[in-house]
Amino acid sequence: FQATQDTAVTTIHLCNITSEDATINIYILKYDGSTTVPTENMKIYNQNFDVEYKKDSSPLTLADQKANQIIVTALNQLSVNSFLQQNIPILSEEGRSIPYDERKNWEYFWLIDPLDGTKEFVKKNGEFTINIALIYKEVPILGVVYSPVLNVCYWAKSNEGAFKDGKKLPLKTKRQRDVYKIVASRSHMSSETKDFIEAIDTDKEKVIIYIGSSLKICLVAEGEANIYPRLGPTMEWDTAAAHAIVNESDGLFNKYIDKDVYQKHVYNKKNLLNDWFVVTSGR
Repeated sequence: FQATQDTAVTTIHLCNITSEDATINIYILKYDGSTTVPTENMKIYNQNFDVEYKKDSSPLTLADQKANQIIVTALNQLSVNSFLQQNIPILSEEGRSIPYDERKNWEYFWLIDPLDGTKEFVKKNGEFTINIALIYKEVPILGVVYSPVLNVCYWAKSNEGAFKDGKKLPLKTKRQRDVYKIVASRSHMSSETKDFIEAIDTDKEKVIIYIGSSLKICLVAEGEANIYPRLGPTMEWDTAAAHAIVNESDGLFNKYIDKDVYQKHVYNKKNLLNDWFVVTSGR
C-alpha cells in the first residue's frame, strides 16, 4: 500500500499486478470531496432519511444504495480490468444475488459491504464502516475498512502488513494491556457469545467493549483488544476486509467449532452466511 495526498485528493494505492509486459497499479477509495462514498454517506447521515427493511428484517437506507453504486462503478473502472481483459467479479451485500454455480470458480473477486453497521448508521452513533476486500481462492488478501464519522482508515495487503492511518499494526501488544479486553457487538449479542465470554479464563480483569460494524475486528487487529468472539450470524461481506487486516497484524481469525476446536475461516461458500468465529490478537 502507498498513500498519496494533496489538497484535493487522497488515493490509497492498494496493490499491483506484474506480468512480463506491464505492471498495473490498482487504486481505490479516492476522496475528492464530491461524489465519494464517505461524502455521500455523511450527507445522508447528517439529515433525516427513510429506512426500509429487507426480507431478513435488516435495515436498508439510501446511503447503502448510493455507496454501492459508487464503489461498484469505481471497481469496474480500474485499469487492471483492461489488463485482464475482463472485470474482476464483484459480490456486494447491496448487489444482485449471484448463484453459487456462477461464482464457485472465481479465482479473484471483490467482496464489499458499502455500509457495514446500518443499524448503527440509523442510530447515528457513528459506528459504521465501508468495507472492501479482494478475495483470492477463498482467502482475503487485501482489505480496506473506513469509518467516515471517526475518520479512521485501516488497510492491509497480503505479506505487506496492516495499517491504521499509515501506522503499522499492531499498535499495542498483550503485555501493554493491563486488563483483558473483549469486543462484543452493540446490536447483536447472542447467548452463546455471552457464555463464551463468561468462560474465558484470565488472571486479568475482563473489560467488555461494545461497538458496531467491523470496527470490532479492527480493534483486535490494532492491539486495543484481546479477543472478539462472534457466536452468532454474520455475512461474508461483514468480515472479509477486516479479516485481511487481522491476518496482516499477526492476529488469528478462525472458525469456531467447539471449546478449543477451530478451523480455517473461508469465503465464497455456497451459503454466504459466516460460520461462528473468534478473532484473537497475535502479540
